[in-house]
Amino acid sequence: MTRTHLTTALGLALATAAFSADTTDWAKFRGPSGNGIVPALTGAKWSLKEVWKSPTNLGFSSFAVAGGKAYTLVTGETDGNTGELLVCLDEKTGKQLWSKPLSVIAKYDGGGDAGTPDNKGGDGSRSTPVIDGGKVYVIDSMLGVFCFDAATGKEVWKHDVMKDNAGVQIKWHNAASPLIDGDILMLAGGGAGEALLGLDKNTGNVVWKGEDDKMTHATPVLADILGVHQAIFFTQKGLVGVKPQSGEVLWRADFPYKVSTAASPVVFGDIVYCSAGYGVGAGAFKLAKNGGKLEATQIWRRENQCFNHWSTPVVKDGYLYGMFSFKEYGAGPLACVDIRTGEDKWAEKGFGPGQVILAGDKIIATSDKGEIVVVEANPEKYKEVARKDVLEGKVWSYPILANGKIFARSTVEGVCLDVN
Repeated sequence: MTRTHLTTALGLALATAAFSADTTDWAKFRGPSGNGIVPALTGAKWSLKEVWKSPTNLGFSSFAVAGGKAYTLVTGETDGNTGELLVCLDEKTGKQLWSKPLSVIAKYDGGGDAGTPDNKGGDGSRSTPVIDGGKVYVIDSMLGVFCFDAATGKEVWKHDVMKDNAGVQIKWHNAASPLIDGDILMLAGGGAGEALLGLDKNTGNVVWKGEDDKMTHATPVLADILGVHQAIFFTQKGLVGVKPQSGEVLWRADFPYKVSTAASPVVFGDIVYCSAGYGVGAGAFKLAKNGGKLEATQIWRRENQCFNHWSTPVVKDGYLYGMFSFKEYGAGPLACVDIRTGEDKWAEKGFGPGQVILAGDKIIATSDKGEIVVVEANPEKYKEVARKDVLEGKVWSYPILANGKIFARSTVEGVCLDVN
């Protein structure tokens, strides 16, 4: 083995050892890399044995786990007013350690009354907290951005996008989670000329602002494409890549918008995939450098097909695995689609608008009925490894895999499961 190959091998080994699904926190939305993917678990038996359950009243917020604590957003009362709460649970026991009030919300625009567990969207918050540098960051449904001390829950700062940035609200209200890169917290939701925002995560002050893109429910993602580090937003205009530290636009790709766009973009090499419901469907764009600039070219499009309503798929070896359906509650399939061509590979019905993550070559999926299902990530066929009904209530939030355990929640309860 040459010195170069030896160095590369050692580097990969050290990186794998440092980033292990057995011992790694899940501190932000869709995992350590923000793409729903973690390494394989060592010797996982997928027993799905319950460790604890804890009430999680209403909402589609997922868990974030770091520093021995699990965080999520729920609906509750503060001083007699119904609103969203950030709750902190003990990771090992599920016991609530503290909670902090966010915005007061009696009714969600487009949904039912808060507290009504229907399929109209009035079931509470959708955003997931992010833990970074001993702080926990939240964007609530009213575009209030909060920073709390992760240990104590003491408020560090807050920023009101609606008030301070001429915010333009969306039907069903904000669902996007914070995206942090270095010292910059990014989000959409401001008005003309400040639709995309970069805040200083330490102070909440605006570092950059720009563009006229109206927000969607989709959380932006970080990616390194063709050597260019960027944040990709999925707005009502389409896809837009920006420099995280300055907000400078790197590229754009037009894509239709109808009613709601909620699934995040998915990146595979130089391909960026996106999908939405309400008759829109899916498409993929290939990025290329042209004179030092990035340009996006559409490589395929499936109009009114290949829906990701609000469930972002994961990608492995060029194949997407996720929930592909629109308003097929309790019935929509977990499916596999080639990200390079849009070709369907297989589909297994009975999941509805659940969610997926990926651990090595295993898909960990939730059905909207409350099941955890483990499936082989194999483009040739659907092969189930384990299945267990673990939750009461409606499950529209992502499962997570932190420190060798699965955490999931519904509009009724949260659960921690041991896989070994």
